[in-house]
Amino acid sequence: MNSRFKLLLVAAAASLLMVIAILAAMIAMSPVRVSDARVLLDFLLGRGIAPPSAATVSERLQVPPGLRVQVYASEVPLARVIVFTSSGDLLVSRTRNDVISILGRDRDGDGAADGHRVLLDGLDGPHGLALHEGWLYVAERTRVSRTRFDETSGTVAGPLEPVFTGLSADGRHQTRTIGFGPDGWLYLSQGSSCDVCVEDDPRRATIMRMRADGTEAAIYASGLRNSVGFDWAPWDGALYATDNARDLMGDDFPPDELNRIEQGHFYGWPYVHGDGVPDPQYGAQYPGRTKPTSPVHDFRPHNAPLGIHFLRAKGMPAGYERSAFVALHGSWNRSEPDGYKVVALNWTDDGKISESDSLTGFLGPDGIIGRPAFVTQGPDGAIYVSDDYAGVIYRVGATNP
Repeated sequence: MNSRFKLLLVAAAASLLMVIAILAAMIAMSPVRVSDARVLLDFLLGRGIAPPSAATVSERLQVPPGLRVQVYASEVPLARVIVFTSSGDLLVSRTRNDVISILGRDRDGDGAADGHRVLLDGLDGPHGLALHEGWLYVAERTRVSRTRFDETSGTVAGPLEPVFTGLSADGRHQTRTIGFGPDGWLYLSQGSSCDVCVEDDPRRATIMRMRADGTEAAIYASGLRNSVGFDWAPWDGALYATDNARDLMGDDFPPDELNRIEQGHFYGWPYVHGDGVPDPQYGAQYPGRTKPTSPVHDFRPHNAPLGIHFLRAKGMPAGYERSAFVALHGSWNRSEPDGYKVVALNWTDDGKISESDSLTGFLGPDGIIGRPAFVTQGPDGAIYVSDDYAGVIYRVGATNP
């Protein structure tokens, strides 16, 4: 039995154990609300669905006036993080397939990617991607690595070299997200090992920061249950991160969060949720003397905000000058499904944040046809959205760019 096959068996066993554990929790915490049993089971087993037909996309998906949505690429199973190269190719981490794909730039101008090939394979749950000074950085379950990458040809040179290793990967939330900040440091987010608990590994449920070569690594902010997505506001360089709050506390609590991340701040989990509400199990154990930092914006409970991306390039209609787009992956722990869309967050000059729908229709009376995962802006100024359930990349652009 070769080592690759052994790893596959271990991964399959781990997935099965996770399914059993969550089903057991559902029984123990009865009555537990489940939005859609099929979506939950598919998520736990790492399964997707077939891409929607062109007719379904046209009928179901909706965008605000001045925008239009189209399929940029399909047949990209389990697509998660998406990053454009300087040449216009699109890198896609397909976490549960253990590969990174590259979609060829749209040379003929038809609004669709020209080709699809695997760039790196045989990885261990690759998720976060970042390009920096001729390197492609990849965040796997237990490490961050990098390889030389030619953005013109879209090719790598040499194997992945470890930059930061030894991350724990037990329990839940095994994806790792990375990004380079305006300060040139590499940021790494990693979720909790549980729904609610006190972690054995203090690096879980945090955002860390390190040099580009992995040195000087330290926890930057903590108390963040699962901050899958983060990005910096281009107007002031502030770091914002989405955060998935805990489950099993009813349909309407706690809210999922957008946090303004500041060095050394603690954001509450597992002791406090939302704007200072104590956890029924751990609230009395909170060791701090000051109130944790509260979110700057609440998403609806259990909407599961993942990727966030601030607009930097021109190409969108007026009204999006100080905006970020957020992918709401969608609920499982609610009586009725909720989320399953992309929203725009708009900042006013005085710092207030409003939320509005940007891409909807994944959730409908005929069922769920997709789950938005990550968002980025292309060199054409359009917004690109990955759907890790149907394996599609969508393009949302202006009708009159």
